[in-house]
Amino acid sequence: MANIHQFTSIHPNARLADSVVVGPFSTIHDNVEIGEGTIIDSNVTIFPGARIGKNCHIFPGASISAIPQDLKFAGEDSITIIGDNTIIRECVTVHRGTASKGKTVIGNNCLIMAYSHVAHDCLIGNNIIIANASQLAGEVVVDDFAVIGGGSLIHQFCHIGCHTILQGGVRVSKDIPPFVKAAREPVAYTGINSVGLHRRGFSEEAIEVITETYRKIYFSRQNVSDAVASIRAELPSTPERETILSFIENSERGILRGYSR
Repeated sequence: MANIHQFTSIHPNARLADSVVVGPFSTIHDNVEIGEGTIIDSNVTIFPGARIGKNCHIFPGASISAIPQDLKFAGEDSITIIGDNTIIRECVTVHRGTASKGKTVIGNNCLIMAYSHVAHDCLIGNNIIIANASQLAGEVVVDDFAVIGGGSLIHQFCHIGCHTILQGGVRVSKDIPPFVKAAREPVAYTGINSVGLHRRGFSEEAIEVITETYRKIYFSRQNVSDAVASIRAELPSTPERETILSFIENSERGILRGYSR
């Protein structure tokens, strides 16, 4: 039997694994699934459509899978998926999907810090850190190992690439390509995330290719499409190079601007 406090309300159709712990004054609605080892603290509300994985920890005041704040939402069925080993801190809000994608997803091993908001149809990858009071609008995509600094504002439909790091308080309205640091006001490319890449075991050769790729994109005085053609002609094909070029070529909003002194 799950360890459920007597002052908690659990819908009879909710499915909780035997090792789930639920604190007092929390409410878990119909059509909810919670995996083994997950801890739901006091005063948490989990709305219909939540699919919460194993060994997660959801802190007081969090609201998971509420209906979206999208005026086009018409009550359609949709879900919120939270992967394994993810931590949702105090007063975080995560809204379920709309007809656009049908789901909002937060992956495995993520840390979503207090007062942050993840809106409808966001797709958040694995090993993501979203620091306090960051606000992600609808249909934002965040790739694996990205770090979003506290108080950041991410415009709807933006794409944040893998292994990026964003300075706290930035306002993002363009796509942030992989492996970079984004900072200043207005936000701009300020180099590659070399510290994060070293920590994650990238070789010196891989980091050099990433560095040279972005030198051509941001400092060659070519437009982006010409810079991409030069990179394909002049730099060796590596997984990191292909990740960057694929991201740029598929960007719908255009990529982050360079920093000019």
